[in-house]
Amino acid sequence: MINPYSNRKYIIGGIFIAFALIFIIRLFYLQIIDTSYKFSADNNSQRRITKYPARGVIYDRNGKILVFNEAAFDLMVIPQQTKQFDTIDLCSILEIEKDEFTKKFKDAKLYSTYRPSVIISQISSKTYAILQEKLFKFPGFFVQGRTLRKYPQPIASHILGYVGEVDPKKIKENAYYKQGDYIGISGIERTYENFLRGQKGVSIFMVDVHNKIMGSFAEGKFDTAAVIGTDIKTTIDADLQLYGEKLMSHKKGSIVAIDPSTGEILMVVSSPSYDPGLLVGRIRSKNYVNLLKDTLKPLFNRAIMASYPPGSTFKLVMALIGQQEGVLNANTRYPCSKGYAPLGGHPKCHPHGSPLDLSNAIGHSCNSYFSYVFKSVIENKKYHNTNKAFEAWRNIALSFCIGKKTGSDFSYELRGNIPSIKYYDKIFGKGKWKASTVISLGIGQAEMGITPLQSANVVAIIANRGWYYIPHIVKSIGNNTNDTTLARFKIKNYTMITDTNIFLNVIQGMSDAVESGTAASLKIEGINFCAKTGTAENPHGKDHSVFVAFAPTNNPRIAISVLVENAGFGAAWAGPIASLIMEKHLTGKIKRPDLEKHIMETNLIGD
Repeated sequence: MINPYSNRKYIIGGIFIAFALIFIIRLFYLQIIDTSYKFSADNNSQRRITKYPARGVIYDRNGKILVFNEAAFDLMVIPQQTKQFDTIDLCSILEIEKDEFTKKFKDAKLYSTYRPSVIISQISSKTYAILQEKLFKFPGFFVQGRTLRKYPQPIASHILGYVGEVDPKKIKENAYYKQGDYIGISGIERTYENFLRGQKGVSIFMVDVHNKIMGSFAEGKFDTAAVIGTDIKTTIDADLQLYGEKLMSHKKGSIVAIDPSTGEILMVVSSPSYDPGLLVGRIRSKNYVNLLKDTLKPLFNRAIMASYPPGSTFKLVMALIGQQEGVLNANTRYPCSKGYAPLGGHPKCHPHGSPLDLSNAIGHSCNSYFSYVFKSVIENKKYHNTNKAFEAWRNIALSFCIGKKTGSDFSYELRGNIPSIKYYDKIFGKGKWKASTVISLGIGQAEMGITPLQSANVVAIIANRGWYYIPHIVKSIGNNTNDTTLARFKIKNYTMITDTNIFLNVIQGMSDAVESGTAASLKIEGINFCAKTGTAENPHGKDHSVFVAFAPTNNPRIAISVLVENAGFGAAWAGPIASLIMEKHLTGKIKRPDLEKHIMETNLIGD
């Protein structure tokens, strides 16, 4: 007879095996997959302190320090290790409100209960000294050292940029960054972040039940050293930058100066500006909000992000295109009767002799002349088609980096605008527009927009007779001037106009502007230079004062673009500022102190 209980041993054995498997799987999950208990155990006996490297120092072209570092400290917390403590006492030491501390502590818990996170950043050395003596009263809290940016002079804020706490998006994108890390937000700090930041290290310590460090874990076997960030030498001349910012005080606008022979940017002024020190430390958030609310927009980098009509300065490019397209030469003459006659005197023009040849038309900035030139380019018979002629005109302009980014190492550079055929077809209808419809493009108005950086680059191209290096603000990374990151700045770029004689005719016109034309009042003793004044029409208020120039005429060492918003004629404000900067750069001194004083002391913004 079969025993009905004979299979029980197998059933019971199976149950024990199942329980054993469940236990083993659970152990595997807790020890291998779920690391929270391991972290918790480790954190009770160990403290991992990140060693933040000092960011690289930033220098000007002559070795002057623009940005360096100073010591600072962060208060860290591991929420799981905290016990009941005197919140009022801790807040008193940290000099913060209890509500603020409570919110930060809650945020730290939400981030992780067993991982360390920053609760109060950038504590001063004085506060750190007080806190160190009382830290034993606050289990789960410890201090971590780091550095903050420091500025010897409050200049070049838009060039240098600023550093801020990394956001969650960046943390997800890049495993290097953790909550509480800092990262370059704008300017050089952003563009060259990977070089400036260095490499974090870590020190692992053993701690007792009172949260006191007892010594290095495993005698420091698992510690790693921090690698200091790489220093960077910029192309900026700190003295020239400071001088330019003083000239633009109480004015809105920008200055960009480039060495045409190298593409190195000598100075970039965006005004109004701000003290870069305002965006450092615990005051950064409050100051950032205040700057953001400022109606003068000091955070806005006008030099690379503001798009203005080039105005009469575009006549230089128009003259080049006309010659390239074979519809213009040095002897071509057009009349002017205070305006462009075929359209009833529009665009209007100021009184001057008539008719004029090319160099005199540039020198006296004749609107009528360049309206005729634009018409001849767009109605060029070799194309038999307005669209094809317009596209040819537009492509040549684009080759000067008008309406497209220069490719500089500035963060957030914008492209400006040259309207397209598609745009005008949408506005006027396909086949329903012609040269006379968009005649204002010939004098740099209508929908055309150019950034001050692009404008300075155009002048550098003319100074070089047709070629340019991409404008850039970093000269070398560390001791390596040949870093591959900078290689693209050493390649010559050519426009679609390669005939040197075409440029020489325009340069002669720019020289005439200084000798006897619209810039005659701006001569610099002992320096021959070429220039073009401009008045950019502004639909939102008074016209902008614009001026471009390069000096000396032969072997140029500086190409400059100045724009002063709502300041009228180019020779009134932008021109004097440009001439003073060229004089300062080339001679190291100013022989026109009265002009300098007048520019510096005049307020064109108001209260």
